[in-house]
Amino acid sequence: MRGIAAAFLMSALAAPATGCELALLFAVDVSGSVDRREYEVQMQGLAEGLRDGVVAEALVRGEAVLALMQWTGSSRQELSVPWTRIGSDADLEAFAARIETLPRVWTEYSTAIGQAMTFGLGVFDAAPACRRRVMDISSDGRNNEGSEPADMRAGMDSLAVTVNALVIRGDDAGLPQYFAENVITGGNAFVVTAEEYDEYPERMRRKLLRETERQVSALPEQAIPVRRRR
Repeated sequence: MRGIAAAFLMSALAAPATGCELALLFAVDVSGSVDRREYEVQMQGLAEGLRDGVVAEALVRGEAVLALMQWTGSSRQELSVPWTRIGSDADLEAFAARIETLPRVWTEYSTAIGQAMTFGLGVFDAAPACRRRVMDISSDGRNNEGSEPADMRAGMDSLAVTVNALVIRGDDAGLPQYFAENVITGGNAFVVTAEEYDEYPERMRRKLLRETERQVSALPEQAIPVRRRR
């Protein structure tokens, strides 16, 4: 009986202190390869995806917390929108509206994905307790500065942070596979691909649906299969 009581206590201590289902950190690429229009497409596409009826309902019902960071070179990452609890439709609309008008922090630096992941872990240190923790990286390029993203996977796994990605393929046909092999991590991690920035809003909506409701089955040309945790 004593052993059962102890197990129950440990389970209670490990459970989230609130009803939060999901802590979701958006990590937006603002490196030199992203021009002004492409930055705006990312921010507007993300806002539109959050306003999708199914996504919005899931986030509010799950008492999700959302945050957004901008990242580029190895020493340039910023938490632009801190953790925000989504307890109502009004909360979600305020978050989406803030993203739409968010100033861009940098314009002409490298692509340091590993450093962005490191910074993201620090952001999760301050996140409210939630049942799932997901970092959403959007990017149109491979790591070309700082630590390798593959080296960050173990740290992400140890802290139960899943990393998903939305990749804008452009001229790099192998970019989705690069992210699948070097960036995403976690038992249900996946990559969604947009061929060009014009596809970004729809792909973001699909990704948010999958992350919140898990009702969208990614088509072969849109997603790389999940990577199972070792």
